Amino acid sequence: MRPVFVQIRCTPGKTYEVADAIYDREVVSELYSTSGDYDLLAKLYVPEDQDVGRYLAEKLFDIPDISRTLTTMTFKAF
Repeated sequence: MRPVFVQIRCTPGKTYEVADAIYDREVVSELYSTSGDYDLLAKLYVPEDQDVGRYLAEKLFDIPDISRTLTTMTFKAF
């Protein structure tokens, strides 16, 4: 499994609804509200045999009121 971090910007006033929808899908291991340019930070694990872009698009990015995302791939834990 490959750890991936996704920052999520939501439509104003919809952060809690987006967070609930993400949890309902049971695809993230951790989800935080954040300050700054993005509203949420999600940590999830993508199976090694899956294309990351397709996996995220199918499992996460079609949730209503997500207006922008920033995905950070990881390589090695220290």
